[in-house]
Amino acid sequence: MAKLLNLFAAFLLLTATAIAQDSDYLVYPTPDRISGAEIEARPSPMSSTYIKSDEAYVRIVYNQPHRRGRQMLGDQVPYGKIWRLGANESTEIFTTDDIRIGGKKLNDGAYTLLAIPEADQWTLIASRQLGQWGAYRYDDAMDVWRVSAPTQKTEKPYEAFTIWFSPDGETLNIAWGDTMVSYDIEVDK
Repeated sequence: MAKLLNLFAAFLLLTATAIAQDSDYLVYPTPDRISGAEIEARPSPMSSTYIKSDEAYVRIVYNQPHRRGRQMLGDQVPYGKIWRLGANESTEIFTTDDIRIGGKKLNDGAYTLLAIPEADQWTLIASRQLGQWGAYRYDDAMDVWRVSAPTQKTEKPYEAFTIWFSPDGETLNIAWGDTMVSYDIEVDK
């Protein structure tokens, strides 16, 4: 019986290979073949930022909400409440080595980054609770640390929520509208 199954599997593989080599039978994936829905850009597209050094590779993946004429910080994103630090899925950070953000150690691995924004300072939170949509099921028992930094006014307003590392890799910056927060970052030695 096993020989018969193996023979049948080989026949299917050869048939599929022969059909695939004839370009008349190739089916190229197109939007109408993937789903019947119209393809639309996400209102808050995914973005990422990273730093790489001899010691570490650190990447932050987040979704970029846009202001679109709205007052976001303090209104749509209320002050004093846990925020996913972006839109859609919670922001996540991945690091291949131990690092420090705002003086607080983060061991190599993957974490969720959340924030508690205020008008004069933001508290950044590193959590072991991965795979969240928003911060609706946030559990503070999963926190690794919290670190605060004062807000600053930007020279120009940021339409899209933006996270980036400074070119020297020593600062993690977060900005939206005319508000910016910066945290020192270093590879733990």
